[in-house]
Amino acid sequence: MRLDQLPSFNKDMVNVIIETPKGSQNKFDYDPKKRVFKLSKTLPLGTAFPFHFGFVPSTIGQDGDPLDILIIMEDMAFPGCYVESRLLGVLEAKQKEKGGKTIRNDRLVGIPNCSIMFQNITDISDLNQGMIKEIENFFIDYNKHEGREFASIGWKKAKKAMELIQKSQKK
Repeated sequence: MRLDQLPSFNKDMVNVIIETPKGSQNKFDYDPKKRVFKLSKTLPLGTAFPFHFGFVPSTIGQDGDPLDILIIMEDMAFPGCYVESRLLGVLEAKQKEKGGKTIRNDRLVGIPNCSIMFQNITDISDLNQGMIKEIENFFIDYNKHEGREFASIGWKKAKKAMELIQKSQKK
């Protein structure tokens, strides 16, 4: 089975496929046709992914790609790692493309269900406010280097994140 065709949920957990590990200056993307992970870009010097970055299978966002998700976890993962996750919330955002078109490009945030260190974190508001701001700033800078403008609309709770996934299911 192709990774992008896995179900989005396993009971009440969200299935996530990691594309880019935290700390990586390289951005990896899953290519569903070739069924491999490819290096899609290198971030500017001094820039790295603050957390694991991946996608929720069997979803499609306004940008035409599966929904994006950041996974906060204790240790390293790898491209292709399958993680059953608890949703914490969603950063709702607008993204202005190079051509001027504005789309929604929200970012989900979750924690592995098996996490020991973060087992008591159940909501985005449980995270340090500095961490939340750094997540926003990362996506603003990341998109700026791509010639896009990323603007935060605001943070919503896990229920809203779950509704977004349900609404984004591939038909």
